[in-house]
Amino acid sequence: MLFKIALKNLIGARLRTFLNVFVTSISFFVILFISGMYDGMRQYAKQTTIDTEIAGGSYWHPNYDPIDPMSFEKSHSKIPIALKKLINLKEAFPILVSQASIYPNGRMMPVTMKGIPPEQSIINMEGNNTDKVNPTKMLANHDEIEIPVLIGSEMAKKTQLKEGDTFIIRWLDSEKAYDAMEGTVMHIMNTENFKLDIGTIWIPIKKAQNMLNMENEATYVTYNEGIEKVKSSGDWLHRDVNYLISDIEAAIEADKPGNQILFFILLCLTAMGIFNAQVLSIFRRGKEIGTLMALGMTRSRVVGLFTLEGALNSFLATIMTVIFFGPILWYFAEKGIPLPMDYSEMGLMIAKRLIPVYSIGLILTTTILIGIVVLLVSYFPSRRISNMNPTDALRGKITT
Repeated sequence: MLFKIALKNLIGARLRTFLNVFVTSISFFVILFISGMYDGMRQYAKQTTIDTEIAGGSYWHPNYDPIDPMSFEKSHSKIPIALKKLINLKEAFPILVSQASIYPNGRMMPVTMKGIPPEQSIINMEGNNTDKVNPTKMLANHDEIEIPVLIGSEMAKKTQLKEGDTFIIRWLDSEKAYDAMEGTVMHIMNTENFKLDIGTIWIPIKKAQNMLNMENEATYVTYNEGIEKVKSSGDWLHRDVNYLISDIEAAIEADKPGNQILFFILLCLTAMGIFNAQVLSIFRRGKEIGTLMALGMTRSRVVGLFTLEGALNSFLATIMTVIFFGPILWYFAEKGIPLPMDYSEMGLMIAKRLIPVYSIGLILTTTILIGIVVLLVSYFPSRRISNMNPTDALRGKITT
């Protein structure tokens, strides 16, 4: 009986019910949309990093610190035998990291110089979703060129270099002697992983080892996905995927407070709408409440009636979200959201067309959270009814 009365009351309220349901559904939609964007950013950054840089994980020289260029001079040694076996099986490849200076168009620019095997096929720096040839292969078969060089599109913009352009590369070898040779840009790759692009040049690892007098040495070894951890890697440190993407996770976590504030504001707007509607109902429907109580309906059942109306508001808002906003969420999940700028220059790995991810857990959590908030703000105003005098209510007077 309570359900029928609550449903009749909501239908009778018309505009007020529609506005409450609409505001709640908008909050539902925005929370799902923004949460989906954050999940999409996290998934995109993780997958892009795996596809273009880390694959299954890496083994680092114990002195290697990727954010400390001063450590590069000491972070190289012979590759452990166990890792060498993986390399021979083409399940891993070495990278040699060093500092260098380049002189494009008469300007000096410090860079990180990385040597990589051109034939490796474990990572594709332009992403595995591209049909293009792995850009590292563009470094192969150039014996007539002193130093074949691979750079990213952002690096090309900063240096104003094009394919075929030459420039001087100057470096410090293992014997503390400076040397310089001419590098030639063989390919400019379009990678969405800014860590492979900005401030970095890539050359064949054999060439890097000869230039630096570090024969058969490397800084770290990247291995393929699905490879078990090597037990005897010497003093080299194992870095799994979770460790290597921790900086990305930290950047997204740092932005969460702003996201949570927005959620709180949206929930407050929803709660205020339902709360005001319930308080208004108590004052405007005093005679109705008094009649129900005079006919024998207990105070607890009257409170339950108003709480049930709030629950129906939440249910109707869920249906409205599915019908009106569901196609919008589906469209963005399929086509993505074009972003107005390139965030790679800000040190963020965000796609130019962001694909939101709406997980079952996200949808259920959001639905339950909004349902609980609506129930609470429907129940507390209704508690006034427990102190209401039925005689005064019939006269239209609300007293506590």
